[in-house]
Amino acid sequence: MSRVLIIDDDPSFCTLLRNFLKKNNYETQEAYSAKEGIRAVYDHTFDIILIDYRLPDMDGLELLKNIKKRYLHIPVIIMTNYANIKTAVKAMQLGAFEYVTKPINPDEILLSMRDALRKKNPESSPTTPLTEPSSSPTLPFVQGVSSSSQEVIKHIELVAPTNISVIVLGESGTGKEYVSRLIHQKSTRSKEPFVAVDCGALSEELAASELFGHLKGSFTGAIQDKEGQFQAANGGTLFLDEIGNLSYENQIKLLRAIQERIVRQVGSTKDIKVDVRLIVATNENLEKAAKEGHFREDLFHRLNEFQISVPPLRDRVQDIPLFLNHFLQQSNQELNKNVSGFIPEVVEKLQSYYWPGNIRELKNVIRRAVLLTPEDTITLTVLPLEITSPATVAATSENLPVSNFSNPDLKAIQEKTEKALIEETLIKVRYNKTQAAKVLNIDRKTLYNKLKRYNLE
Repeated sequence: MSRVLIIDDDPSFCTLLRNFLKKNNYETQEAYSAKEGIRAVYDHTFDIILIDYRLPDMDGLELLKNIKKRYLHIPVIIMTNYANIKTAVKAMQLGAFEYVTKPINPDEILLSMRDALRKKNPESSPTTPLTEPSSSPTLPFVQGVSSSSQEVIKHIELVAPTNISVIVLGESGTGKEYVSRLIHQKSTRSKEPFVAVDCGALSEELAASELFGHLKGSFTGAIQDKEGQFQAANGGTLFLDEIGNLSYENQIKLLRAIQERIVRQVGSTKDIKVDVRLIVATNENLEKAAKEGHFREDLFHRLNEFQISVPPLRDRVQDIPLFLNHFLQQSNQELNKNVSGFIPEVVEKLQSYYWPGNIRELKNVIRRAVLLTPEDTITLTVLPLEITSPATVAATSENLPVSNFSNPDLKAIQEKTEKALIEETLIKVRYNKTQAAKVLNIDRKTLYNKLKRYNLE
């Protein structure tokens, strides 16, 4: 019987949800604040967590972030009375499995929970089978009809049953994590955790603590012992995204962990044995970085036992109709809409666009189009101008006004100019954040702060 933690400050709602889930063979526990919820997660084991967005002591996204720092493998569903597309996107970026609006549709929440549990443990069968097998998020990202997609699938099938370390290459937004998850799902480790870590979001100081754990009091802010992600992934797969962003010192520690299959928590003198299959992803040329001294060559060769290159979306034009249907279904469910399809001109425009942000950009475009579509068919009017009229956007960007005398706010003008420059740079370097930071002559941490500030994440 699967165990569910419900974190919501409304006791009557918790009671109703508990009774419903109990009838469907789930065991539940309730927490009425974020603090209670965190304590429950630390003290007990849960298969899935349901979090209300508005809590008295912390908002649901902050709580989600705290839980995912320690328990990446537990699926989390956010519940809210306030349907907001930006909040939904942010929740998914922070690792939420799903985002559902209140009043909760019982069948919808049950379906989302079963889907989450099935993806956590692909070998298990849900009580009620889904009618559409294509609803799996991995399917449209890698199982396209183009020859390049089929090549990726062939490589996944080949390497998945082994314990070989894999480097997944590809531009930002191409679906490298989905490829990595599929390797895990098809491996002999599929019943064990799949733990994903974004190395690009880790500072040099916190990376060792996040990967290897720490003991209470080992540094300022270490108020309790923490299990590292190597331990969390023990027996399963550890996925390190943007591996090239790890500092040289942390690369040494990572190499030792891989070679000797042991980790040492920050502040400890004891070695802990771990059994982890490693998959890493990058949009950089690691081999070139290793030769130039920016990445440890011995670590590169240790990781480079097998490579899978995920092609950019512009090289997978045949797959775009498959992605369109998938994201249309996803967006309809998320936004409670019933958009049926696209006029032919829309498909034509989408297939001819360059897609610098790849599949991630396409997903956002379709979600926005579904939100803005008043009828049952998506037309050109709801597509961004850069897709329908790229020449107009290019001409406008070249003639941006340097000031606004009707509102002479120097700080606002500077921020607007800075945001436009960052966006333009990201597009030019195909969303390679490390390269963008170099072009802008700022460090990666500063770039990540500005991306967050201008909502460009």
